[in-house]
Amino acid sequence: MADKTLVCKDCGNEFVFTEGEQAFYKEKGFDNEPQRCAECRKARKQKNNNNRGFRR
Repeated sequence: MADKTLVCKDCGNEFVFTEGEQAFYKEKGFDNEPQRCAECRKARKQKNNNNRGFRR
């Protein structure tokens, strides 16, 4: 495996899907490559966590 350059579907910037990340994805059984860069994944996760209000 070699590093792959992918394009983020949110911001359109290129990011590198490293050989190590590819091995991790394969080990975990993930079939799809990431579609978002690390910054957009972090922002999306943060947004999702903020939208999970506590119910009483």
